[in-house]
Amino acid sequence: MAEVLSQQEIDQLLNNMKTGEQQPESSGTDKEAIPFDFRLPNRISKNQLRTIRNIHENFAETFSSFLMGKLQSIININVISVDQIYYSEYVLSVSNPACLFTFDINNTDIRGILEFSPELALTLIDRLLGGYGEGSKQSKVITPIEQKVLYVVVETIMQDLRKSWQIIDDFEYLVDRFEPDIDFAQITSQSESVLLITFEIFIGEQSYLMNLCFATYAFDSILSKLSNQNLSTIRPVKYNSGSTAKNIVMEHLKKTLLNVEVEFGKTQISFSQLMQLKNGDILILDKRIGEQVEIKIGEKQLFKGNIGSVNNRKAVKITSKVENKE
Repeated sequence: MAEVLSQQEIDQLLNNMKTGEQQPESSGTDKEAIPFDFRLPNRISKNQLRTIRNIHENFAETFSSFLMGKLQSIININVISVDQIYYSEYVLSVSNPACLFTFDINNTDIRGILEFSPELALTLIDRLLGGYGEGSKQSKVITPIEQKVLYVVVETIMQDLRKSWQIIDDFEYLVDRFEPDIDFAQITSQSESVLLITFEIFIGEQSYLMNLCFATYAFDSILSKLSNQNLSTIRPVKYNSGSTAKNIVMEHLKKTLLNVEVEFGKTQISFSQLMQLKNGDILILDKRIGEQVEIKIGEKQLFKGNIGSVNNRKAVKITSKVENKE
């Protein structure tokens, strides 16, 4: 049976609660306190991160156009994350051996790392050397010759980054060296925060990862310029946003030059007759005057038309399309 409190005991409890001498027991519904790490202040605000993302989406579009021309393949590059993390966390995420290029921003103390996944690096090397990106290599270590091949891509990335950041300021990106081990590519202390931008690169049907890692301890000068910028003026240029591979190919085909040939007719002559031809000779063709002629695009007959003249120039008018049974 539960103990029954007397009126005196009840009054004593009420008085203790008023004076703070005794607190009521917790009901168990209090929210758990979340620890805050004062070592990692958010140097970059959400608005600034959004601006940085837009800048690198512009870079992704420019860089994809370069790769499309170099590799002769459908290329799509997406920015999948822009994060602030510990440098120690980034170090743990890097593979060994790795493909790392350290770089500096001229006239600043900002250093960074350009990281290719080993699969992306070997695919780029194979394709740049004329392969199909399907070669196999037992070791993922990048040799000095392969490093030289990759420098073509790395230098282009540095130039495209400079162009993309020009809306903020003219930053010159300079490649420092290649490193296969993250321990030797020290750009800041382990406890410092870094800005990590991750790209997903689609080459045909395959996808690969590429990272840009900036040490943020020297980012204050850039952050002040980002804060002063009108954020609404910075927008990514979505050239191929949401486009399928077919649409991308069609956009490029529209700019392709093709030969157009008009066949007025055919005839056969012997080689001796050909050797005897001279100015003024007439060849009789197998078509009559007024009969439709064949119009070929790239050596394939696609249209039929009538010949004539427009503004004293020879012309052909397309009248019908030839059905392609293939």
